[in-house]
Amino acid sequence: MKKINKTNAARLLDAAGVDYELIPYEVDESDLGAQHIADQLGENIEQVFKTLILQGDKTGHLVCVIPGAEEVDLKKAARVSGNKKVDLIPMKELLPTTGYIRGGCSPVGMKKPFPTFIDETCILYDYIYVSAGVRGLQFKINPQALVDFVGAEAVDLIAEKTE
Repeated sequence: MKKINKTNAARLLDAAGVDYELIPYEVDESDLGAQHIADQLGENIEQVFKTLILQGDKTGHLVCVIPGAEEVDLKKAARVSGNKKVDLIPMKELLPTTGYIRGGCSPVGMKKPFPTFIDETCILYDYIYVSAGVRGLQFKINPQALVDFVGAEAVDLIAEKTE
C-alpha cells in the first residue's frame, strides 16, 4: 500500500477536527470527469461531486459543488448568490483564482474563501466524494461536515434534464 500524501485541504480539515477519508483513484488524463472517478471508486455517480468556479456579475467568484453527472443551472446559481447572471470562469483562470487545477479543484482550501453553494441532494447521503485538491485523490466526507466547514449553503443548483 503506497503512502497517500496529505494535501493542504486535508491538513485544513485535520486542523478543524473534521472527519474524512482520503480515497485515491487512477487518473486518466483523457477523462477527468466524475463518472470515471465514480467507476474507479465503485460508487454511485450521485455521490461523486464536482467543484465548479463561477463568476457573478455582482458578487465576483463563487463556488458550486454539484453531483458529477449533473449540470449547474446558471439561473439558479445566480439567484442563490445574489447575482443577475453567472458564468463558469475560463479554464486558464482556475489555477490563479483557486490554487487548483482542473480535475483537482476542491471546495476546501482555495487561495481565498468564496461564497460556496452545494447542491441540496448531498444531504441524502451519509457521505459524498469531493476532490481533495489534487488529481487522483478524493475526500470521502459527511456532507453536513463539508457544508459546515466551508460555510456553504445547501441549495438546488441542478439544471433540469431536457428530453
